[in-house]
Amino acid sequence: MSQTKIENLIPEQEALIPVYREKWRQIALSSKPIDREKAAEAIKSAYIAIGYKQPRILFFDSPSAAIETIVHNSDLKRERGNKLGSQLRRHLDIQLWSQLKSQLDSQLANQLETQLMSQLLLELMSQVGRHLVSQLGNQLDSQNPVIFGQVSRWTLYDMLVKKLGHKYIHYFDPEGWACRGSLFDFCIAVLNCDRDQNRWEQFQLLAKECGWIFPYENTCLVCDRPIKLSFDSEHRLHAEGDFAIQFADGFSMYANHGQGVWLPKKYGKLHPKQWRSQWLLEEDNAEVRRVLIQGIGYERICQELQAIELDNWQEYSLLKINVDVDEEPIYLLKMTCPSTDHIHVLRVPPDLTSAREAIRWVNWGIDPEEFSVQT
Repeated sequence: MSQTKIENLIPEQEALIPVYREKWRQIALSSKPIDREKAAEAIKSAYIAIGYKQPRILFFDSPSAAIETIVHNSDLKRERGNKLGSQLRRHLDIQLWSQLKSQLDSQLANQLETQLMSQLLLELMSQVGRHLVSQLGNQLDSQNPVIFGQVSRWTLYDMLVKKLGHKYIHYFDPEGWACRGSLFDFCIAVLNCDRDQNRWEQFQLLAKECGWIFPYENTCLVCDRPIKLSFDSEHRLHAEGDFAIQFADGFSMYANHGQGVWLPKKYGKLHPKQWRSQWLLEEDNAEVRRVLIQGIGYERICQELQAIELDNWQEYSLLKINVDVDEEPIYLLKMTCPSTDHIHVLRVPPDLTSAREAIRWVNWGIDPEEFSVQT
């Protein structure tokens, strides 16, 4: 007799979805040093579970240090990690989810995947994942700038494959563990789904006791967590004049309000108030220039790069930055408040030719005189 599948969530269960997302987000973003003894036990148990011998375990203070070893260690290049990594993923991820999913209606399973796993993945990748990948990509670029370019930086996996020249690479990161963990944990703890308890315990051990993992047949590289993670009020990776991510061995990076751009040290070490508009003329990377523009602000850029006034209407002025600092010309609408003399500056499309036209664009097509009547 077939088992009755869970079709819907009751309101109390629905309310717990963000709770489990947050629980596993905190696990992924932990800056507590790993317990190397517990991490080693988790790795050895996982290897044995898929039929491999206990590996030699190498610990590193950061993913950067582990990658350095992979790149330069000829013995590791001879070991194959792809097959073992796939088996680990199948044992701890695919088979566990298959068991849990079989107890859910397909529509509910898709809903939970979206609300738990997919949404958490978007949050974590925007917060930490893409910044680390960007920084690690720059690390590999510096070792071989001919091989690596902007196109090759989609994933760390692609970068390592290109660098090492083979496809026997597999890695697991805290973000990936957390996304799947939030889904599995909800199904088990809230929906009381049946599961293979040993497999679930192994999954939790790896997710909670390890950082980044690079598994090979006879060797497993395990990375510690960062010692510092800094966020802004909207939970975006951010620090002003300091590192947003920092590992114990010094591997670190700057970030500005969660933008997925590697911010060079010469900018990141300074508070945005100390950034100079002149740097926009010297910086070649368009993405970095956009971060600088946001940090400096259009009002300062107008003053420091001597914007040209193209047109004005009452307290409004249409300005143009007459130097190439972005991919398209920078046109700005400058507004001076009559009562406070405060100046506000907004960027507008470069095809506008008058201040009134720019005001209409800002006001969603409403002419300024009509707007004053409506308000």
